[in-house]
Amino acid sequence: MLTSKEIRESFKRFFEEKGHLIVPSAPMVVKDDPTLMFTNAGMNQFKDIILGNSPAKSKRVADSQKCLRVSGKHNDLEEVGHDTYHHTMFEMLGNWSFGDYFKQEAIDWAWEYLTEVVKLDPNRLYATVFEGAASEGLERDNEAAAIWEKHLPAERILNGNLKDNFWEMGDTGPCGPCSEIHIDLRSDEERAAIPGRNLVNGSHPQVIEIWNLVFMQYNRMADGHLEELPAKVIDTGMGFERLCMALQGKQSNYDTDVFQPIIKTIGEISGKKYGNDAQTDIAMRVIADHIRTIAFSITDGQLPSNAKAGYVIRRILRRAVRYGYTFLEQKQAFMYKLVPTLIENMGDAYPELKQQQELITKVIKEEEESFLRTLATGMQMLDKIISVAKSADKKEISGTEAFTLYDTYGFPIDLTQLILRENELTVNMAQFDEEMLKQKTRARTAAAVENGDWITVNEGDSTFVGYDNTEYNTTILKYRQTKQKNQILYHIVLKDTPFYAESGGQVGDTGVLVCGEEKIEVIDTKKENNLPIHITKKLPSDPTATFLAQVDTKKRSACAANHSCTHLLDQALREVLGTHVEQKGSLVTPDAIRFDFSHFQKVTDEEIAKVERIVNARIRRNIPLTDHRNIPIEEAKQLGAIALFGEKYGDHVRVVQFDSSIEFCGGTHAAATGEIGMVKIVSESSVAAGVRRIEAITGEALENHLSKAQELMKEIHALFNNVPNLKATIIKSIAENAELKKEIEEYAREKAATAKEKLLTEIKEKKGMRYISAILPLSAATVKDIVFMLRAEQPENLLIVIGSIHNDKPQLTISATADLVEQGINAGKIVGQAAKLMQGGGGGQAHFAQAGGKNPEGIRAAIDKVFEIIEG
Repeated sequence: MLTSKEIRESFKRFFEEKGHLIVPSAPMVVKDDPTLMFTNAGMNQFKDIILGNSPAKSKRVADSQKCLRVSGKHNDLEEVGHDTYHHTMFEMLGNWSFGDYFKQEAIDWAWEYLTEVVKLDPNRLYATVFEGAASEGLERDNEAAAIWEKHLPAERILNGNLKDNFWEMGDTGPCGPCSEIHIDLRSDEERAAIPGRNLVNGSHPQVIEIWNLVFMQYNRMADGHLEELPAKVIDTGMGFERLCMALQGKQSNYDTDVFQPIIKTIGEISGKKYGNDAQTDIAMRVIADHIRTIAFSITDGQLPSNAKAGYVIRRILRRAVRYGYTFLEQKQAFMYKLVPTLIENMGDAYPELKQQQELITKVIKEEEESFLRTLATGMQMLDKIISVAKSADKKEISGTEAFTLYDTYGFPIDLTQLILRENELTVNMAQFDEEMLKQKTRARTAAAVENGDWITVNEGDSTFVGYDNTEYNTTILKYRQTKQKNQILYHIVLKDTPFYAESGGQVGDTGVLVCGEEKIEVIDTKKENNLPIHITKKLPSDPTATFLAQVDTKKRSACAANHSCTHLLDQALREVLGTHVEQKGSLVTPDAIRFDFSHFQKVTDEEIAKVERIVNARIRRNIPLTDHRNIPIEEAKQLGAIALFGEKYGDHVRVVQFDSSIEFCGGTHAAATGEIGMVKIVSESSVAAGVRRIEAITGEALENHLSKAQELMKEIHALFNNVPNLKATIIKSIAENAELKKEIEEYAREKAATAKEKLLTEIKEKKGMRYISAILPLSAATVKDIVFMLRAEQPENLLIVIGSIHNDKPQLTISATADLVEQGINAGKIVGQAAKLMQGGGGGQAHFAQAGGKNPEGIRAAIDKVFEIIEG
């Protein structure tokens, strides 16, 4: 039986022998593409080639690409673990042709690999072809069907509809018919009873698609019509995990050697055996799948966070933790313990896992512990909600409350339902679903972008000339209209552009396009599929004219200086903290620098000061920039250039050097370090486990910062009458304030004791029950202290009902001794009802409860209501 490692290598070797260049997997986390957060298909890294924005370095390419499908159009998250073949992170084996071979070779080679190389049973294979669509003016793909007839009988060549057998990159762009290869893995008896052709594309777990051959021959325009592509493209993708299942004779992807080592380790940690219980099996599959996604994302530079791609990764991690918590009884962090097994299984194919093992482990462990604390907080909040519901004799909690737990605190809805069932309560799921729909609608509206078709003005490729120029005569290649959040903007592509497009953490340039008296403001410059896009609010009156493209040089110079400063900071951090420091992200604006890096403890003030001294010394040396442009990547490595994990580099790269600071970089930089002026690190914080963040300012921003600090010092000095020794005076003032605070607290305790003694003299009795009732001008905290002092001295047969008004806010406090609670008095239930009379609410336990309100005038009525409820 072939192992997963052997299967992966056999695919690459087969296509290498067919003249394909084998390329490494692109990072799973996508950068510089506003349309994608994650690589969700093998073709993503070739989008710019398919769209004609970049030339192909080889017309034939093959690889094994790590992919992630959890958001947007391709969202498999909720199926993961519940069936045998859906995953978040998966590997896609693929081969591509860019204007070279087409359907004949793609189909013949797919058949050859499956039946002759890895020797799948040809009698179990089916092929689908596009049946045509009258609405699109498209006929059946008879060309593909005729090729398949050489390999398969007609009854195993099936027609597929527009949904299943016509592949589209998006709402617009390259598209075309596709031909899927399906395999029937059922037993001979099942196959005899029901033909596989009846189950293809029917969501049967053993009749599954394993390979999709896409024939890109059209371009979808914004108005929906199709045009022929000038250069046709083959794009194929085969699910690696599904192929392993078929070749290893398994009934589930999770039974293959891709997942079993991880599942076995989960069993050892949890003491559960896979295959014994449906719920624990689902939990184990969820965790085995999700640990791969999380580890690869961290490796590619995407840490869990509360925004965008980071939020998706955090959500996946928390889903896994929650399954372990609920079904495997894992109340402590445990997933980080799976990392060694994952690396042993996949580290050879993806060596970046080995290189980043310590970071992966620490990030996962801290994220687990953080979420377990969140679960604890959620449990406390849910306990309060349950208490209030029970005190009001409700059987259902609102879906809005459940959604708040889910959305704000990350508390899963199914865990909420589980706990409610244990308390004989339910949740209003219609309300919950309504809140969820509102949130999704808000997110869709915020993200919705309507792009028009590109209008071509001139043919040609766009060239960046901004390293040497901040203004340049140029022409427009193409433009389009775009609409987002009801704002109409225009995207313009220039033949030659001095504008730097946002990438590598550096914000995009702004400026103007000038033609005669007309000036078109460029409000931002972005990259889309490797194409620099100049964003404007209006189009030039004559797009065919020649323009002078002028960059805002003040902003550019500040950005360039700050970008150079990040390189110096990176170098200094490595010198001070150690060579384990690696950049994990950055933001370079004209006003500030943000720099994230791997380090496993807080950077001390002394270390910060040392970094600043090193960098400022190099700034004063005015080290000139050495710009190595378009050099072979091997030459760059020989120079000692530092590369970033999660970045994909080409065969030729740019290297930026300031003396011994040498890094791969495509950004703009100062001509010499003296242009930075000076740097000051203004904050240091934690981003995630093992990742720290510093924020710094330079140049004019630092000058303004120092001026404000100096003004603030003058104002503080003036507050203390300009004393000669300000520090000593402030220390003395703090000490005096602390002493006064102690005296106030002592006075409050004495006041509480006095009030307690007075209340003891006012105990009354009614129908055999002793009680105290009063209204006091004290804080809720002081009243609580008084109540517990009273309970300590009078532990039996005493009901205490105190109304208090503090800062114009009413507070109701109820306490019942244990014997009264046994007789049926429940302070928690009573206080909620009584508080309504002072426009408030609250709750608590049977023996003690408090409620706040808005109307002080209602406090007497609330006290009376307490006794009314008790007397029945």
